[in-house]
Parts: sequence; structure tokens; C-alpha cells
Amino acid sequence: MADLPIARLATYSAPFTHTGIDFFGPYEVTVGRRTEKRWGMLATCLTIRAIHIELVPSLSTDSCIMAIRNFIARRGTPSVIYSDRGTNFIGASRQMKEAAEAVNVDDVVKEFTSVDTTWSFNPPFAPHMGGSWERLIGSVKRNLRTINPPRNPTDEVLRNLLIEVENIINSRPLTHVPIDDDCGPALTPNHFLLGSSNGIKPYSTLDDSKAALRQNILASQVLANTFWKRWLSDYLPEITKRTKWFSRSDPVTVGDVVVIADPKLPRNCWPKGKVIEAHPSKDGEVRSATVRTSTGVYVRPVTKLAVLDVRREASKPA
Repeated sequence: MADLPIARLATYSAPFTHTGIDFFGPYEVTVGRRTEKRWGMLATCLTIRAIHIELVPSLSTDSCIMAIRNFIARRGTPSVIYSDRGTNFIGASRQMKEAAEAVNVDDVVKEFTSVDTTWSFNPPFAPHMGGSWERLIGSVKRNLRTINPPRNPTDEVLRNLLIEVENIINSRPLTHVPIDDDCGPALTPNHFLLGSSNGIKPYSTLDDSKAALRQNILASQVLANTFWKRWLSDYLPEITKRTKWFSRSDPVTVGDVVVIADPKLPRNCWPKGKVIEAHPSKDGEVRSATVRTSTGVYVRPVTKLAVLDVRREASKPA
């Protein structure tokens, strides 16, 4: 089992410095006497697990760019944006794929790739590598079903529902809920965004003197440091526990003959190919590879590759 990526351990960084983005939907809304489709864009901070939801009127390239720009205007510019590759960036359902044909992902990436921000793609057909945001999209959908919105709400109602769900998910505890109050309430993403789990600010008398302002700034910095210390002491040990994959297996290497597990192919169709390039991660482990088959060259995660023993058995000494 590999170490956690840097994005999950970026201590003392601003929320949404490392952001995962994905789209979900569609949802039907009532506009006058007709119905239209709307989508949601979910951005999640990979460090403190906070989310931000934008209502997207369509999956055109311009709408996707404006949704991300709205997110950046409210939450700040990310250092790295992570997403699935290609059409997987827009979702897996049939309706999402049909709508995604109008999206030029290269234009979206070009718009936000700069000196301050880079865009990192997961390999194709590797949804487990985007589990951080896929899991939260599932939470959004469950909360929407629980709230039980009207069958075809208006734009205003759907936007309000998504914001309410955003606050609910950002209020969830990241650490164990204490039985007593000795160690304080459980840490939530809202502690880093709003200062408390529900956004309630402590009452204070208005004082705009220089001394009071300096004192308030210092108090807010102390409070932020306190939240990060609790994150380090309570939450970090929970996500760094190793529960499986203790034994090491041989990595995929150049020249291996593999079978590609592609869920889109018909039953009993198992294309074979040869690994022509392995892509090691920063920790040296190979998690994706380039495979040449009779129909073309593909990049696939190693979880979708079954290595045949043909080459490895032949290379063993007699």
C-alpha cells in the first residue's frame, strides 16, 4: 500500500489549494412551461475534505470554464487541479457522455493552467484514483434524495438545495465524535472555512480601534493554528492507517504481455497487448502503463492490466 499523496497531507495550506473537480447530474428544472437540464460541478479540497458546488446550466466548454472561474473567485486559486481524463472528467452516465461531446477539455485545461496553477489528470479508466471526489458526489446525491426536492424544481430551488447540501457535507465530522466535551467538538471542514462547524460566530462588541483589530487578527491566526494542530493530531493518524496491501507484488515492466480489462468491451472479449512504457509515480511504484495492441496504443492503470506469465516464465533461468 502506497503512501498518501502530497495533496492529502498539505498541512497549513489554504483550503482548496489542492482541488479535485468532477461533474454530476443531470437534474431537470422547470423554466416557465418547459423543462431543462442542469448539472452540478463539485470541487473538493483534498486536504481538509471540504466541498464547493456550482450549478452549471450546460456542459458546454464556456459553461465549464465559467463554473470553475466562479469557484476560484469564491474559494481562491488552487495550486493543483485534479480530475479524470477526457470524457471521464464529465461523468460516466449516458446522458453525461452525450452532453460532454460539446466540451473541449483541452480548452478548459488551457484556460486554468498557468504559473500558479497546474492541472493533473488521472489515467483513463481509473475511477479509483478519483475516489476522493467520487465518494463526495455520492454523498451529495444521497443528501438530495433525503431532502426530497420537488420533481422539477426551479433553478432557484435547485441552487438553494445544492448550497444546503454543501453546508451539510462541510459540517460532517472528520474525526471521532467525543462522548464528553473535554477535547472539544469533532473537527469538520467548516472549522477551516467558517471558524466553526455551523458557521456561528462568537458575539463581540463592535470595536474598530487599532488595538482591537490587531488583537482580532492574532486571535484568528491562533484559532486557525489550533484547527491545524487538531487536524495533525486527530485526523491525520486516521487516514494514514494501513489496512491492506502489505505484501509487495512485482511491478509491470516494459515487455510484459498483458490482458486489458475494459468494461466497455463485449463479454468474453479480452484484448492482449505488450507493455511499451511503464509510468512510475514519485514513490517509484508503477501505477499506469502504455500498452500496444493490434488496434492501437493505450494508456491504462495497472489495475486494469492482467500480466501473463509468458515473458516472465521465459526470462527465468533454467
